[in-house]
Amino acid sequence: MASEAKGAEEGLVFHPMDQFAVKPFFGGGDVAWYTITNATVWMALAVLATFALLVLGSSKRAIVPGRIQSIAELAYGFIHKMVEDICGKDGLKYFPWIMTLFMFIVFSNFLGLLPMAFTPTSHIAVTIIMAMGVFLTVTILGFVKNGAGFLGVFWISSAPLVLRPILALIEVISYFVRPVSHSIRLAGNMMAGHAVIKVFAAFAPLVLISTGIGLVVTPLSIIAITAIYALEMLVAFIQAYVFAILTCVYLKDALHPHH
Repeated sequence: MASEAKGAEEGLVFHPMDQFAVKPFFGGGDVAWYTITNATVWMALAVLATFALLVLGSSKRAIVPGRIQSIAELAYGFIHKMVEDICGKDGLKYFPWIMTLFMFIVFSNFLGLLPMAFTPTSHIAVTIIMAMGVFLTVTILGFVKNGAGFLGVFWISSAPLVLRPILALIEVISYFVRPVSHSIRLAGNMMAGHAVIKVFAAFAPLVLISTGIGLVVTPLSIIAITAIYALEMLVAFIQAYVFAILTCVYLKDALHPHH
């Protein structure tokens, strides 16, 4: 009985956050700036997948497209229309940048759903770099395009005059919070979903430890894992879309700063 209790206790010990640990991909030891880690490998795979889909997949274009060409054209048209609808015709010159961000995030999210994979976008260190890149690019572009007129993004001329200074202060604060919310939204959603899957996965083998409880808990755990996994596939796309559409909104502010 004591050994069974000990086995049950050890069997139920799980650490859902261990999957987010950055480790050397080859061997062990400490992680330095030059170390090839699981994070860098899976980011490189996301880049290669993007290249394979958009470059290699469309290298042999045909009037009747194949499956890969169809997916590439669908992604291209989807983001192109989004950029044009939000930013206007003058925003289309920045379409390659937004398309690259979207495809990298999509592949990082979906590759992270593979067994034993690593999800780079679950780390704030990755998403904050992309968010800061958007923030700095949009800010610099705003001043280059409009000069001091870019400050008009903080001045809501349609509001009553007495409220404009207060609203301007709120706009300034919200503007500088953009990279934080932009990055945490993506990382938080990816981390939360993967952690929940790991929690339910820890209860799946309970039938091997305790037959009575396991006969009930194990099937429920498998059903929950399947449902959450399906939801995560949807979230993987939605979060990439949200990141891209917010980038378009911020770009629109830089191109057309006046409210």
